[in-house]
Amino acid sequence: MAPFLEQTFFHYALLSFYLLGPPTFIALRFFQFPYGKHNRVGWGPTISPPLAWFIMESPSISLPLILFPSGQHFKNPKALLLMSPFLLHYFHRTIFYPLRIYQSTSQQNTKTTIGFPLFLSVNGFLTQALNTYLQVRWVSHYKSDYDSDGGLFWWKFFGGLVVFLWGMRINMWADTALLVLKSENGGYKVPRGGWFEVVTCPNYLGEIVEWLGWAVMTWSWGGLGFFLYTCSNLVPRACASHKWYLEKFGEDYPKNRKAVIPFIV
Repeated sequence: MAPFLEQTFFHYALLSFYLLGPPTFIALRFFQFPYGKHNRVGWGPTISPPLAWFIMESPSISLPLILFPSGQHFKNPKALLLMSPFLLHYFHRTIFYPLRIYQSTSQQNTKTTIGFPLFLSVNGFLTQALNTYLQVRWVSHYKSDYDSDGGLFWWKFFGGLVVFLWGMRINMWADTALLVLKSENGGYKVPRGGWFEVVTCPNYLGEIVEWLGWAVMTWSWGGLGFFLYTCSNLVPRACASHKWYLEKFGEDYPKNRKAVIPFIV
């Protein structure tokens, strides 16, 4: 009975993840979560941004330690290999990225007095816990074609891995450029160079590309759901950021840039 109940829970969790996407996309067309350049007071207790990011992303490195060993593919080298890109991204996002934010903040001459809303950090924690459960449980337990797909595993894995690593490179480069730019004199300035000449938010573009690669690698409904949810979350935010830059810098902001998808959006 227990395996049946757990499988039922997995299916409902997967369905709920798909149902989260459309309302998230619609809601974010009208308002933005209050952090970063969209930060504003009046959203309850706040904590430091580095701590907030650590809390939000922490399920992605703690839950695999709990869930992966209980999967039927725990000792399968293919499952371990498939899980590694996910862990690579979130080890950086959970440990190194908050440290980089802290270092960047400590170097600013003018520090922001508005913290990261606690409720938003808790919401991010719960969403990431759901997502991590789906991804880890699929790779370690429910994926059943590791050795019966006629070798397609390797085509999907390496094809998706190339896309994933390309996206991760864009994402990390853009994050670094923004942190450096903000730490130089404090405040926001017009980012220039590289992917910033094409889109306003290459950091979001990189993350979208990453999870497209992950969807190809896992070839799963969970991976596809994660990619679609990432789009529903980041595309509206990128559009809002693009509008923010245009309003703040006016004629000094390049008019040929798109928000997040080169030449399209």
